[in-house]
Amino acid sequence: MKAVISATGLWTPKNSISNEELVEGFNKYVDKWNGENAAEIKAGTKDALEYSNAPFIEKASGIKSRYCISKEPILDPEIMAPRIPVRDNDQISVLAEIAVNAAKKALEKVGRKPEDVDAVIVACSNLQRGYPAVAVEVQEYLGTSGFGFDMNVACSSATFGLEAARGLIYSGQAKSVLVCSPEICTAHLNFKDRDAHFIFGDVATAILVERDDVAPADHWEIIHSKLVTKFSNNIRNNFGFLNHTAPEDDGMVGDRGRKGLTDKLFVQNGRSVFKEVVPMVAKMITAEAAAGGIELTDLKRMWLHQANLSMNVLIAKKVLGKNVDIKYAPVVLDEYANTSSAGSIIAFDKHSADFEDGDTGLICSFGAGYSAGAVFVRKVG
Repeated sequence: MKAVISATGLWTPKNSISNEELVEGFNKYVDKWNGENAAEIKAGTKDALEYSNAPFIEKASGIKSRYCISKEPILDPEIMAPRIPVRDNDQISVLAEIAVNAAKKALEKVGRKPEDVDAVIVACSNLQRGYPAVAVEVQEYLGTSGFGFDMNVACSSATFGLEAARGLIYSGQAKSVLVCSPEICTAHLNFKDRDAHFIFGDVATAILVERDDVAPADHWEIIHSKLVTKFSNNIRNNFGFLNHTAPEDDGMVGDRGRKGLTDKLFVQNGRSVFKEVVPMVAKMITAEAAAGGIELTDLKRMWLHQANLSMNVLIAKKVLGKNVDIKYAPVVLDEYANTSSAGSIIAFDKHSADFEDGDTGLICSFGAGYSAGAVFVRKVG
């Protein structure tokens, strides 16, 4: 018995924000803030905010645009945050809805019915609530059988979820598992922070993992995997139910004007992350390829986490050789930006159609935690 990937699904929001649009809104905020604090700036008690610009963003990250669920409020210098209407408890939650959308696309690819699925895992960076589990809600609205549960390993959630699904299949708990990664990353980003206001976008992905005897003839065999975590504060988000101090409900999710919440958003020490994560991931990939009896020269492609172009280029060079073409580690963050756990799955979904029977590739994630997941796959059919 083997666990295989039968299909993937990708749901993309209809709205996109270019770097130029984002910068225009940010710079209007800078003018506003500097004007309101002109006296303090002149006295030297406060530092003036600096403008952002599109070339700076692309050079720093490789990002050119990002998709988002709520566009106009992000660009409004009076708001600079998504505004997503709160739904009644008898309505499907936003996170569950986009997970269902991605899951349906995965099922449609292989003609699978929801009732054929035995388990749902919602694996993402920021869950909308503590309980009931979003995965159980997805199960309800999608119409799957069995059970569901949520898990969070930040940017590595999808690969960790993939390995959890494989374990459920090997244990006999399920023969077909959906791993959904709905990522509303714009909701935990501080759009007033010049060094980070461009990083994230919104998206949802799904992976259908099945026992090989029920999977379609054309599938992806999981041939080796490795999961690693090492605690670090260099990427952190302190938002949670224990520090929700808003005195009233304004009917919106994502309000950044509430006192006491702006310091609970995404924060990172980018230079340290780069220095520490790149060698850690490259070393893991090299070691696990050897442990799985996989020649690095046989890897047709690596679908890496989409956080930063320079990181991916350097990891690819360390693993595949210094003169490697970036096509061996395709980039989607130029269009999608950083979508946390969904990034490597977007790359896999969009850049795997040319694989033939026997070709080998690597789905790899890395991020906050630190966490890293490497899943080696081989095309069958």
